[in-house]
Amino acid sequence: MKNSRTVGLKKSLLSVFLGLGVALTASQAHAQAYPNKPIKAIVPFAAGSATDQIGRAFAQKMSEVLGQTIVVENKAGVNGMLGADAVAKSAPDGYTILIGTNSTNAALKSLMKKLPYDQDTAFAPIGYMGSVPLIVAVNNEVPAKNLKEFVDMAKAKPTTVTFASASTSQLVSSEMLASMAGIQMTHVPYKSGPAAMTDLIGGQVNMFTADFAVMLPQVKGGKIRGLAVTSTQRSKAIPELPTVNEALGLKDYELIAYFAMFAPAGTPADMIQKLNAALNAAANDKAILERFSALGFETSPGSPDALAQRSKTETAKWAKAIREAKIEAQ
Repeated sequence: MKNSRTVGLKKSLLSVFLGLGVALTASQAHAQAYPNKPIKAIVPFAAGSATDQIGRAFAQKMSEVLGQTIVVENKAGVNGMLGADAVAKSAPDGYTILIGTNSTNAALKSLMKKLPYDQDTAFAPIGYMGSVPLIVAVNNEVPAKNLKEFVDMAKAKPTTVTFASASTSQLVSSEMLASMAGIQMTHVPYKSGPAAMTDLIGGQVNMFTADFAVMLPQVKGGKIRGLAVTSTQRSKAIPELPTVNEALGLKDYELIAYFAMFAPAGTPADMIQKLNAALNAAANDKAILERFSALGFETSPGSPDALAQRSKTETAKWAKAIREAKIEAQ
């Protein structure tokens, strides 16, 4: 009887181990096969925006590395919230990713009273892509030739000076400038950076602060007038522009926009690692570096864990900036 029980137990254990072996083999085969169909990358801002330009360049290089096409889809609206929400609610199967930003994955938590997703838990970090400073610019009809003159003009006519924004970084940078410089401006919201730029060139708004991808070609082309950069050091891409701190004698003004890639929470770790490896290959790609370094973009390859930690730090940083700029949650 004892021998019979022992034999039965051995058979049961053997069945378990065989089952585990089959499961592990299937899991490994699944991981090796990934990706076996196109991946969708959602850009939560309009075509032509910095997020769009950088996201498409990374997607193209990552497609080469992964051996599968990454199809970019623009889903703009509410400072990137609509696109981020679509990814948060997607299946965690490795076939939907987010080209995230400081807006979608750091600032929205402080800008919105209620988000349709939990910013802290809805996403699985893939990797950091890079960052870019912004340029403060005015249309050519504005008489101010530098930022100090613009501030003086705004102080002389409170609330009559207008500024455009189509993203969190654009809004916060302008409101933070107004708060620290002691001026009052009227906000004109736009659905996209290119639309705001069109109205800036046309003279419908006075001032616009946006990333280099949107700003630099227009400044260098003479269609608008650059006044300052939002980083703490002058940019090699346009060294003639002072920093906001230099122009106004401030110490603590700085605002940098960043880009990072996320998947829906629950996406298998092996898929995240494959995507991270492809992303880092893109971040080190010579063509991407040459194309975007001229726009002030600096890549910073890293691990998913590094992005998770950076996201926590950036969320706290943007919450502080939003409080200091006295922006109320909507």
